[in-house]
Amino acid sequence: MRYLKKLVLSAVVLLGVIMGLTALTAIAAEQMQVKSETDVAGDLGILQGDGNGLTTEYLSKSTTRFQAAIMFLRLKGLETDALAYSGMTNFKDASLVYQEGQAVLGYLKAHPELGWQGTGGDQFDPLTGITAQAYYKVLLEALGYKQGTDFEFAQALAFAEQKGLSKIAGAGQLVNMNVATATIEALHATVKGSDKTLAAVLSEKGILAANKLEALTYKSLQLKKNDALGSYLADSKGMTLYYFTKDAADQNSCVDACLAKWPIYYDDQLMVPAGFEAADFTVLLRKDGKKQLMYKGWPLYYYAMDQAAGDTKGDTVGKLWYVIKPAAGIAVGTKADLGNYLTDTKGMTLYYYDKDTKGVSNCAGKCLEKWPLYDADHIAAPTGMNSADFGTIIRADGKKQTTYKGFPLYYWVDDKKMGDTTGQNVGNVWFVVDPATFSGTKAVNSSVKTSKSDQLGTYLVDTNGMALYLFTKDKGDVNACVGACIVNWPIFYDANLTVSSDLNASDFGEFTRTDGTKQNTYKGWPLYYWVKDKNPGDTTGQNVGKVWFVLDPAKTEIR
Repeated sequence: MRYLKKLVLSAVVLLGVIMGLTALTAIAAEQMQVKSETDVAGDLGILQGDGNGLTTEYLSKSTTRFQAAIMFLRLKGLETDALAYSGMTNFKDASLVYQEGQAVLGYLKAHPELGWQGTGGDQFDPLTGITAQAYYKVLLEALGYKQGTDFEFAQALAFAEQKGLSKIAGAGQLVNMNVATATIEALHATVKGSDKTLAAVLSEKGILAANKLEALTYKSLQLKKNDALGSYLADSKGMTLYYFTKDAADQNSCVDACLAKWPIYYDDQLMVPAGFEAADFTVLLRKDGKKQLMYKGWPLYYYAMDQAAGDTKGDTVGKLWYVIKPAAGIAVGTKADLGNYLTDTKGMTLYYYDKDTKGVSNCAGKCLEKWPLYDADHIAAPTGMNSADFGTIIRADGKKQTTYKGFPLYYWVDDKKMGDTTGQNVGNVWFVVDPATFSGTKAVNSSVKTSKSDQLGTYLVDTNGMALYLFTKDKGDVNACVGACIVNWPIFYDANLTVSSDLNASDFGEFTRTDGTKQNTYKGWPLYYWVKDKNPGDTTGQNVGKVWFVLDPAKTEIR
């Protein structure tokens, strides 16, 4: 009975601890508010999207002259008047937009003082895309500045920068996501001849709801860019943010003296750039009781040696600290027993398969159920790594897979969270990728090795993963392929032939053809390439003319 009471008491205490931690986490979640620029623009009604709202598809669409005109009218408080316009005069190409939109174009034509008189020949070109320069001109006029009086169009970008508008200056042709960023930027700017912001003026006119303006007071994360690093995250003052590779294994890896050099970053109200997901930003309740902002599970830090906005002195310090590259597709983790290793942007470990050959995945079918492939649309490698070392292959099953130095990258199904490396050394053939030391698999050194596809099973390839074939007519005469045949089916020969460990060297040989050239054989069959195979993994020569086939080591009969 006494033991039972102790057990119950222990369970109650444990439950209390768990509930306490849960409560702390909940408190942190409640106190932290994160919205993207697109969220804020949508909440304010400034950016309204199409019939489905501010979808990813809508935000990635090119912004047209007609959309820019709508934004101008909206920011000037004239949209309602424009939609109600019933005059008969309009631009010749007004029919290119919907009926209410035609009223808007008619209104602009009837009010030349607004500066929207088309592109010549009584045309408006409503569906033509616009540039950052053109949209900043729109925003400057919404702020009360006049082209031809306060600035010239050619100097619109420079003048806009003087007024604090510059975030999309390098965008060129705009998409709707850029419009969200620039418009939020303009709402913070002061109207000409006033000490009020554009947001305040629009609120006074009843165009923006006053109870929606709080989000404009949130601190803003910025997406900065330089030639060396590409795009990276900075705080509202432009101070660079970093991640610590050791945090992949333990998010409290930086303590004491480390924190003196790498102060933590935290804001409880945050506006993040357009296109970012608010859910990617969470709070770490550190063991010392402090809160720290995390991006995709990585705690964020400053570097004490960075003195001014734009400084990035902390990048690659000790090969453990890196700037945050949101579009990187790749990150680095560190463990004492493994050193540095590649992860995805959320810290999930990536692996290579020691039986893969360059450009070819030998993991298919049930193998992929345990080792899911990794695919990233874009890789911006951490400093010290070459982005060109990352590539993409099209697998035999048609799926895309990201490679490092030509070798496919995988996840491990039993890794459940950031920092897990339970796939390391599974079967003595699966390993994490140390970017500083990885140069290829053991299989890559062989002249001939095996590859695998779901359709063909195992078959022979050369050192670069190019498929090798046999010609059934060679059964009676090894010189059956001559002339134009040899042009389409080049011979395979390596004077210093080596084979991978899953093949028997004694099955390979060579012979001299009647034209004096040498050719390697497998089980007596001369080996060929197919001229239309262009990339590793291609097997377009399979069954050509019903006489050409790849060689499955387990099924190829001795000639």
